[in-house]
Amino acid sequence: MDKTTTPATVASRDWTPFYIPAAIIVAGLIIAGAVFLALSPTGSAAQGGAQAPDVNIEDVAIEGVPYIGEADAPVVMALWTDYQCPFCKAVEVGHPQIPTKPALPVLIEKYVQTGKLKIVFMDFSFLGDDSDTAAEYGRAVWKLYPAQYFDWRTAMYEAQDEEHGGFGNAASIDVLIKKEFPGMNVAQIKADIVANKDAYDAAIAADRAEGAKFGVTGTPGSIIGTKLISGAQPPEAFVAAVEAEL
Repeated sequence: MDKTTTPATVASRDWTPFYIPAAIIVAGLIIAGAVFLALSPTGSAAQGGAQAPDVNIEDVAIEGVPYIGEADAPVVMALWTDYQCPFCKAVEVGHPQIPTKPALPVLIEKYVQTGKLKIVFMDFSFLGDDSDTAAEYGRAVWKLYPAQYFDWRTAMYEAQDEEHGGFGNAASIDVLIKKEFPGMNVAQIKADIVANKDAYDAAIAADRAEGAKFGVTGTPGSIIGTKLISGAQPPEAFVAAVEAEL
């Protein structure tokens, strides 16, 4: 310490000009950390930190829910998703900004097509009006065109763009159906949604409540046997859970 800087002058110096820049730096670090977690390949749209309860697929209410695979397959997987969720897209068809290999194609080839796995698709709509609209369309498509449901579902995720806005409202879904599924009658689907909207909305809400009961707090969320899988996990995580049940 030189003669011009004493402990007294250091203590009495006004440090106020440095407070705001320091606060900005700290805030930036916090925001960067949040962005990193949000874009993590294993993250989901809204996952909580609480310990999940014990789960068992046998306790999950899946009656009447859309599914692929043999009805009596030895292993059942419940998958909660939101059509607007980018992490759900990553699991189902892949996402260019989420570096995780899509798990669903692997599961379909390895287990669904061999009669070992049944995948039931549960709604967990929470990202806005487009999420609810897409879920309603999903109910109507399953009711009217069950054989084409999964192809339609895949097309929906392939067409997904921004999370809020862009593809996903009724008009854009109508265009997709007319373009890619000429065997489907858009007017019939829309009429079915109008006629059954209250019932479909109640079923969608029940799916979300069912997931929450078993510790699903965001999308995607899955239960295989007694294993809860949260987020866009790599195929190996799902394969391990299925193998444990076989």
